[in-house]
Amino acid sequence: MLKIAIAGTSGLAQYMGHYLETQTSHQFIFLSRNPNPGLSAKGWQVIQVNYTDAKDLHYKLTGIDIVISTVQGQAQLALIDAAAHVHVRRFIPAEFEGLPTLRPQSDILDRGKTAALTRLAHYRTYSGMEYAVFACGVFYERFAPGGMAALQLGQSIYVNNEGDYLMDIRRMAAQIPYFDLAGLEVRICLTSAQDVARFVVAALELPEWPTEFTMRGDRMTLGDVVGVAENMMGIHQFHRVGHSVESLQHSLEYAKSIGNMPEQWRLYQLLATATGRYDFDEANLNAMVDVQPVSFRDWLYTVWSRSA
Repeated sequence: MLKIAIAGTSGLAQYMGHYLETQTSHQFIFLSRNPNPGLSAKGWQVIQVNYTDAKDLHYKLTGIDIVISTVQGQAQLALIDAAAHVHVRRFIPAEFEGLPTLRPQSDILDRGKTAALTRLAHYRTYSGMEYAVFACGVFYERFAPGGMAALQLGQSIYVNNEGDYLMDIRRMAAQIPYFDLAGLEVRICLTSAQDVARFVVAALELPEWPTEFTMRGDRMTLGDVVGVAENMMGIHQFHRVGHSVESLQHSLEYAKSIGNMPEQWRLYQLLATATGRYDFDEANLNAMVDVQPVSFRDWLYTVWSRSA
């Protein structure tokens, strides 16, 4: 039996708690900056923590085997330092998107993630604390009613509301960078947040961890992603606007010139997509654990039928 600390209380963190409770005998706690009566009412243990107080973190993590982080920035760095200090065995950073190796230097979407991985690599070498990135591509929830915000996800990327990314299903409109700089169709890997939690929980007891796990529910071209939504809505085609990498870059420069921050963030996300940040050929974790993820089509039809 493992003792696990989940840092954060977002929808993803709560999915982790749900599957730990229902599919394992592991003990787990949530670490939260603030009291969370909603989680406590579920019978889950919520421990209030101060990420700026190293001694407090050391005390709260003593005896923990694995830390699952859903917090970023300085809070995550403090969590990593504290975990290494009290000899936590394994650490899962808040890296639930594309492969870190595909991020460019000086990336505005980094949000302190590279610093966290550098810190983890240091501790892996000098203190033996293992870590693994769980790359899942794009969350299905970007396309849910209410967007990722409905699950308290993506608050740091400013593109977490319904219709902010790639397509607005309710308005039946899409902005699609069909091709990359090499002229190849842009593809993305996608996974539901619920399945990400299932994959992570299933991997906890694997005897060996690489530094990167890859998992996915689907891998599709952007045109096909939008096509699924069009079929669901029962129309021939959304109002589609095609983009190239160059046109996205020009639009980004204009958005910067007029100080339109929401548009800048939306374009950064589309550029990251068009340059392959959320795509990978192999899903190694799919082959290692007994998790059957839901397809994008089945997930989309289900969540939109509930909102009807």
